[in-house]
Amino acid sequence: MEDTQPHHAPTDLGDEGPTGPDGSRLVGADRVLAVLKELSGFPRGVGLDELTRVIGSPKPTVHRALGALRRAGLATQDDRGRYVLGDEFLRMAFAHHEARPEHVRLRPLLDALAARFGETAHYAVLDGREVVYRAKVDPPAGAVRLTSTVGGRNPAHATGVGKLLLAHELGTLEDVGAWIGDSPLERRTPQTLCAADDLYRDLSSVRARGFACDDQENEVGVNCLALPVYATSPTKPSGAVSVSALAYRTPLSVLLDALDEFRAVLGPLGEPHS
Repeated sequence: MEDTQPHHAPTDLGDEGPTGPDGSRLVGADRVLAVLKELSGFPRGVGLDELTRVIGSPKPTVHRALGALRRAGLATQDDRGRYVLGDEFLRMAFAHHEARPEHVRLRPLLDALAARFGETAHYAVLDGREVVYRAKVDPPAGAVRLTSTVGGRNPAHATGVGKLLLAHELGTLEDVGAWIGDSPLERRTPQTLCAADDLYRDLSSVRARGFACDDQENEVGVNCLALPVYATSPTKPSGAVSVSALAYRTPLSVLLDALDEFRAVLGPLGEPHS
């Protein structure tokens, strides 16, 4: 519920003028990586014909790319002949993720928050106009959980973690306007702040009070409370930690009433220092 995975636009991997999502020419390894990226969207496997249709490339080109991935252990075929990400890819990805310094330091805090509130705790960083979820801990119990995933993305302006981090990046109305630019902000729900004036006022409030809220702005029925984390810099947040809750089960008012508890869990990591 919290997470929206962007759909990859069809990518021309053909031998005649292949291009990537940004319009640049795809050659050699770029083609292989484009196929690898599409494979990640099919955890149950995908056939060559279907993958060819999704990518919009000649079948021989896709087949050669899959062959290169299989030789490297980054892709494999299941017993139905469908292609899936290989164990070597998963090993590298998980090993890298588990060894990230911020993940190692923040996982116990996310565990504590998820257990305390019975809701999902996230750690996210800002990437342009989006936030990327670096870590996630689901509640130990509960019939309904959020569908967010590590590596998933959401619009920064519509999320608590995004607005918390934007507040440290965009200090003036002019900054907000320049950040929005000529591409209108996506309205995820009726609550989403899309106008520069509205977003600027909210970011100013976030800076003043030191936390951010998502009051069903990214998805109807889901709210969250977010606080900064100073894991890699003493003065600028490296990311933000949030508790994302189903509104009917844990209203925003309940999260706000527990703000001091939230801050206590983060401890020194939640405060700037010299």
